[in-house]
Amino acid sequence: MTSSPAPITIRPLMPADWPAVWPVLQATFQAGDTYAFAPDSSEAEIHKAWVELPAATFVACGAEGQLLGTYFIKPNQAGLGAHVCNCGYVVVPAAQGQGVASLMCEHSQQQAVAMGFRAMQFNLVVASNVRAVRLWQHLGFAIVGTLPGAFRHRTLGYVDAHVMFKTLVA
Repeated sequence: MTSSPAPITIRPLMPADWPAVWPVLQATFQAGDTYAFAPDSSEAEIHKAWVELPAATFVACGAEGQLLGTYFIKPNQAGLGAHVCNCGYVVVPAAQGQGVASLMCEHSQQQAVAMGFRAMQFNLVVASNVRAVRLWQHLGFAIVGTLPGAFRHRTLGYVDAHVMFKTLVA
């Protein structure tokens, strides 16, 4: 008999979640290998970018309420491009490889459609982040462009970044 994985709940971020979310984001951005945020970004700068500016921010929590990941959703552009959304996802290191990113991405697509978005675009998927590229492709995103040397990876130097896109509604 195999046990089923513990349930994961995805819900809107609440102010009380921030003390758990901030250190995860800070460590992710300080690594300098997946996100374009400056590694020394302040808590206030990241709070603004991850919580205040997006249309919505969510957290993924385990059975005991522990933080497993977080994501935001926002229009990719203003005005006539506002029907395409953009998201960013971060999974707690201990929860990586357990399907949390997949669940958050699927949840974000449902949220995007409910919010009136017609497509989703990832602007800067670091090509050396092979797991993310493979996951997004598995979830139906296509590489629609590659930006040569567009990401300054902390250890690898200048690496390519992909623009990835998925239509959500016909």
